[in-house]
Amino acid sequence: MNHRQCLLLFGSWMLFFPMLVWSQPTDLTLEAAIQMAMTHNPEVQDARLKVLDAEARILESKSTGLPQVSASGSYQRYFKVPLVPLPAEFTGGEPQNVSFVLKNNLTGAVNVDAMVFDAAYLVALKASRAAREYAQLALADRQRQVRQSVRDVYLPLLFISENLVQLDKNIANLSDLYEETKAVYQAGFAEQLDVDRLELSLANLNTERSSLARQYENALNVLRFTLNTPSSDSLVIVDDMEALLAVTNEEMLMAQVDVSKRSETVLLDQALLLSDYNITAIRSRYLPSLRAFAGYQYQYQGNDFTNGFWAPTGFVGVSINLPIYDGGFKRSQVDRARISRDQVQLQRQTIERLIHLEVANARATVQNAKDRMAERERYLQLANRIFETTQIKYREGVGSSLEVNQAEQALYTAQSNLMQARYDLLKAQIDLAEALGLN
Repeated sequence: MNHRQCLLLFGSWMLFFPMLVWSQPTDLTLEAAIQMAMTHNPEVQDARLKVLDAEARILESKSTGLPQVSASGSYQRYFKVPLVPLPAEFTGGEPQNVSFVLKNNLTGAVNVDAMVFDAAYLVALKASRAAREYAQLALADRQRQVRQSVRDVYLPLLFISENLVQLDKNIANLSDLYEETKAVYQAGFAEQLDVDRLELSLANLNTERSSLARQYENALNVLRFTLNTPSSDSLVIVDDMEALLAVTNEEMLMAQVDVSKRSETVLLDQALLLSDYNITAIRSRYLPSLRAFAGYQYQYQGNDFTNGFWAPTGFVGVSINLPIYDGGFKRSQVDRARISRDQVQLQRQTIERLIHLEVANARATVQNAKDRMAERERYLQLANRIFETTQIKYREGVGSSLEVNQAEQALYTAQSNLMQARYDLLKAQIDLAEALGLN
């Protein structure tokens, strides 16, 4: 290989290497998937931005109560000064037109305006802080919803993945039996029907595996969408269903229902607090407000910029605003605010009843799923024994291939039913933890 070929080979490798690194598969546990969603999910990002916006609103509310300082300047040039007629009594002779302004007028001023008392401002400060807490609680609730969405997508993927592993084992075992039976047939000790039955079973298993593999890829695309990751990312589900079942908290079946652990009720409680602040803010508008102000200006007047004069002016003062009558406008606002608060209160009561119903149903579902899994574990043990016995009988020549085929189908059904029972139990336990506010 000459020098030019070496360079071309090296260049091709350097181009391919970043693609190789980029396509490295990512092992993804359920917890890792949740953490990835917390970082990349656009709904969570939007909720975080709303928290930042609430922080900015607090500063905005504070600024309205701080002294406001402004400066201004102006210059005016009269190319024709205004004249005022003066009667003869003022001039001591003939009436005359005189001007009280000069051609050049230059003014610079500084004004200060400050709030002294405004009850609505104090309430607005408290409400803005409560709004920040509401945004933070909304972020926590959004994170809870995203966690639930990730679980709803991840667990079926895990279920399909374990089904694929079991199918691969069954295909491998059946392939061995098929090759063994074909050899026996070629030796003249088995029928063609025995070989055909096994070949058909093997073809059915391969078809089922292909279908499951396509379902797995489709579900993986849904997971990528939920995590907001590129469709080119290679994700590998690595959790184990039995391991997830092993960390279950059995106390959930008897734990006291505490609705305050659910983000929905916490959000509604904060919404009630905001409603109270809204009512208080409207009522505070009945109270007078007091402001103080001050100003200082320096004015120059002259027909030119050498023989004019400077005239300083300064002032201070206070202003009071006392509401007297508004035609019932604020009263109607208070009534509407109270109605809104009552609506939120009704929502909270409904949510509380719904939580108790969810917990009761989830507990019943968990108990049923546990009983079903124990039953299907027993069925699988029985199906295994029957399948092993029929295989021994078949090999010894005292059993038929039909019995083996029937036992094989019963075994596959028992395996599938057990995996479904495990999935149902895991999903029921997660739903119960969600209903109790523990996730």
